Amino acid sequence: MRSILYGFCGVVFSACAAAHEMTPTYPEFNPSFVEGVYKTSISIFNRRTDVSYYSLQVYNNQWEPIPFAAKTNLISLKYLEKKSIDIYLRSEDIPSAGYICTKSKILKGEATSVVSSRICSKIK
Repeated sequence: MRSILYGFCGVVFSACAAAHEMTPTYPEFNPSFVEGVYKTSISIFNRRTDVSYYSLQVYNNQWEPIPFAAKTNLISLKYLEKKSIDIYLRSEDIPSAGYICTKSKILKGEATSVVSSRICSKIK
């Protein structure tokens, strides 16, 4: 029984080690060209062979979603591909903005693993 448990843990931890990456760690919002709108950019790098899509979300410090704008909330990203995404927030949402997160989206029927990865960056 113990060897089965160790084998299962090895599979779970090895899948987590190949998670995606997001930079910067502490993004900062600056005024955009539109009055009352702030902008930051993040970069996402896909290290997972089994995932091609990532969702994007912005949360406050209580982990409640807050409204934001981006070209898309679902990012298509091939294995070893890197993309830069611009994120926009209203000036009234800046004080409460706490985190920008990306989460892997595993398509039904295409999954070789059921391990999802979620990475969050703390907003300055």
